[in-house]
Amino acid sequence: MRRTSFEDMNCSIAQCLEAVGEWWTLLIVRDALFGVTRFDDFRSRLGIARNVLTQRLEYLVAQDIITREPYQENPPRYDYRLTEKGRALWTVIAAMRQWGDTFAAPDGPPIETVHRGCGHTMTVEPVCSSCGEHVQRRDLRLQLGPGARTPDLLPTTGR
Repeated sequence: MRRTSFEDMNCSIAQCLEAVGEWWTLLIVRDALFGVTRFDDFRSRLGIARNVLTQRLEYLVAQDIITREPYQENPPRYDYRLTEKGRALWTVIAAMRQWGDTFAAPDGPPIETVHRGCGHTMTVEPVCSSCGEHVQRRDLRLQLGPGARTPDLLPTTGR
């Protein structure tokens, strides 16, 4: 089944989904964040079909999320490494992992992220980038940004 494209939607969330919304894609990025770089390692860790992995990696390269770097000439073999754009997905994946740990892991988190500096488990906490205060949705209001093409982007409530 072919999914709808969000390419023309004026929404940053939709554009993120356009780039990484297919479920294998974020699992590939997750493994790349864990240090996996080789095709066969992705394939064995994920249990993904060779053709699907090939398509997903090609798409991630086209989206500038992963680069393909040769490490062997005969036969040709490549490392797949995250770009800056790909590494920036860490916060997205960390937030998804935390949600899954909270709501879909009845036996507890399968993996914990431990801060090397202090040795404690890290959680994703939204903070204001200006004052550093922790924020929740109720602490925020929405307003049109410079990329808004139409004023109807804002819902009628929650402004």
